[in-house]
This record gives sequence, structure tokens and C-alpha cells, in this order.
Amino acid sequence: MKSARLPVLEVMTSDPVTAVPDLTVAQAASVMRDRGVGSLIVVEGGKAVGILTERDIVTKVAAEDRKASTLKVRDVMTSPVVSVHPHEEVEEAARRMSKRRIRRLPVVQDGKLLGVITENDIIRVWPHLVEVTREWARAGMFEEGPGPVEGHCDSCGVYSTQLMRDGKLLLGPECRER
Repeated sequence: MKSARLPVLEVMTSDPVTAVPDLTVAQAASVMRDRGVGSLIVVEGGKAVGILTERDIVTKVAAEDRKASTLKVRDVMTSPVVSVHPHEEVEEAARRMSKRRIRRLPVVQDGKLLGVITENDIIRVWPHLVEVTREWARAGMFEEGPGPVEGHCDSCGVYSTQLMRDGKLLLGPECRER
């Protein structure tokens, strides 16, 4: 199914939640909780220099038993940030996410952060593009795999951190029990 051409600018969130590199990870986690987001774009001098995700906090702080109240965002953020231009097509942004196995892209023009586009933003506009964002899973990059992955259930569309392969589908716990 071919999509109509649609620039990222039309789908992105234009007011992403940001943080500065010197914020503590504990403070950043509180911002994420209070704002209901799964990531913060790390900005310095108006430029996106990194991204801090829930996964960064789990894998680089909690799993390593590091103290979030003394660690700085700059110590655990993912950098350099993978970004997208506001006039790039949404479908191409989805392919970039798939290739890099990421779920959000800061939208940057001339070095300036304009917004963020997430997998959920894309799926809201074109649900069939979930197939593009999942190409890596279907390409066999994990077969019966190392365990659960995160994303949206192929059956009900609900986000889960416990997706498991069932044939060609990635299913959440509730859908696997049916």
C-alpha cells in the first residue's frame, strides 16, 4: 500500500519535552513521569545533543545499580542524536526508525530542535506503517528470540514491554492468552 506524501512537519509534536545535560538522571526521570513521556530531548544552546529514554535509565542506571541522584543526563543519554528534517517524508522517518530500532526522532532544521516524531505519531496517521517500523522484527533479527521486546501488539495495538513472537505476529500477554 503506497502512502500519500506527507512531511514530518505535519505529524510531529512541536513542543517536545526537553532537558539540559547537567540535570540529574533522577530529576529527568521525575520530569518524564510528571509529563507522561518516555524520553527527553537533551538540548544545549538550542541544539539537540542527545536523547534520554526510559531504556537508557533502565540499562545504564538501574541495571548497573548506579545512583540516579548523582548521575548527570550527559553521562547516560544516547548521543549523537539521530534526527530527521521537518520536510522529510513520514514514511522515510519510519524506515529510519526501523533501521535504527528506535521509536522517536527529534525533528531538526539548521541545527535547531523543532519537534519530535514518534512511532505512535506515525501509527496514528497511518496505522499500516506499523509494518515499516516493525520490518526488523519480521526480518528475523530475533527468531524465537532472546525474550520479550517492546512495541505495539500486532493484534490489539496496545503498547507493551512484553511482546513475544507468535508465528509472524508480535503479541502482548493478553492476546497470547486468547
